[in-house]
Formats: sequence, structure tokens, C-alpha cells
Amino acid sequence: MKVGIIRCQQTEDLCPATTCIKCVSGGKLAFENIGPSEIVGIVTCGGCPGKRAIPRAKMLVDRGAEVIALASCIFKGTPIGFPCPHAEQMKRAIVNKVGENVPVIDYTH
Repeated sequence: MKVGIIRCQQTEDLCPATTCIKCVSGGKLAFENIGPSEIVGIVTCGGCPGKRAIPRAKMLVDRGAEVIALASCIFKGTPIGFPCPHAEQMKRAIVNKVGENVPVIDYTH
């Protein structure tokens, strides 16, 4: 599968997405059911409240992503311990934009 990752802009300075990359490429944790996959791109949500995540998700799909993964920093708050208060709304808007045929995963690890 080809995966596009959307991460929290707030954690960009703290995390280089290394664990997300390892999980996708190794088919681990959130990707166990998918298997080892290829990353087509990693983008941020664009900052609070995450409105830029919607066109960026569409861009990732247009560039080949078959799955969109919201990095663990969004729903779980990893590594800062503060989940995004806009996560659910962001996910719903992404699903509406990219369609039901493109799975949107709530975390990476």
C-alpha cells in the first residue's frame, strides 16, 4: 500500500517522524493489517485548527496515497502528551474530501 502521513505542526520541532516511518515501512502497529508499505509523503496539518490537513490529504491521494494516516501526535498526543482538540473534526473533514474508499487511520504507533 501507499501511505500519506499527516502530522501535527506543533510536534514538528520535537519529532522527525522516525517511528512513524519505521511503522509504515515495516508494517508494524497501526499498519499490521496493511503490511509493509511505501510512504508517498509526510505533511503537517498546517497548524491549529488543522484546516490545511484537508487539502493536503487530497494532495497526498492525488500523488498516489491509498491510505491516509494521522500520525500519533494528532490523536494520541505523542510525544508531547497533548492530543489535538480538533482531531475528530479534522478526520471527518478528510474523509469527506478524499472519500470513503481511502481509509484514514487514527494513529501510526
